[in-house]
Amino acid sequence: MNIERINELARKSREVGLTDSEKQEQAKLRAEYVASFRASLKSQLDNTYIVDDKGNKTKLEPKK
Repeated sequence: MNIERINELARKSREVGLTDSEKQEQAKLRAEYVASFRASLKSQLDNTYIVDDKGNKTKLEPKK
């Protein structure tokens, strides 16, 4: 994943605009970034435990 390229395309978009191929590249890179972010967050939440006052650990469960 290339955050620098995402930022470069965003800058260019504001300044002079993007070609159709650059717009497609930007959309693809953004989708990859969001997917990576979600996977990382899910992994972090899957390994999260809540500890009560007595020291008991309870695994954080997803909402139903």
